[in-house]
Amino acid sequence: MPIRQHIAGREACPFLPHAQRILTPSDSRQAREGDDSSCYYLAALTCAQSLWLQGKPAQALLQLNHALGVALTPDDIALTQWPLPYQAKVWIYTRRHEEGFIGNPVRHYQHLASRMSGPNKELRAWRAWACFHLAQSILPADEFPVDQRQIEKEQLEIPIWDKVLVQLNRIGSPAETDILRALSC
Repeated sequence: MPIRQHIAGREACPFLPHAQRILTPSDSRQAREGDDSSCYYLAALTCAQSLWLQGKPAQALLQLNHALGVALTPDDIALTQWPLPYQAKVWIYTRRHEEGFIGNPVRHYQHLASRMSGPNKELRAWRAWACFHLAQSILPADEFPVDQRQIEKEQLEIPIWDKVLVQLNRIGSPAETDILRALSC
């Protein structure tokens, strides 16, 4: 089924690839099962666009998490075409008043970063902390609070923005930290 660039008045995210048809998370999951990391990265970005246009911002953000979890080399052609989707996340956060459930990205990224497991755990955790700080810098704290209970119960120390940048520069890529600095918290 073809997808229009505007569904229910939604503007397509300019930081994500155009979705030619309506996609669901199972579409990107199929790409993950292949051997091509670039293909999965692009599938997750395209699925995020489709979900955004369908009025499902929380699901779009989850697809962007999947894209950030893909280990690509800094010179991968997919990154040349579509840089890591931090700017797409910020774009979605700033449109939180549009129709669709967004959840609490601040709390989500706090939990994601502090409970990360699986492949590329360290890189994915630092990227989640970056997303935490971006969300926290844009979303009002009274509507999107941190999980204070987790902080107290687990004595969780949330890393400061500068530490996140240092760690991502160490294990991510210079282009990644350049993107984040441009979005500066």
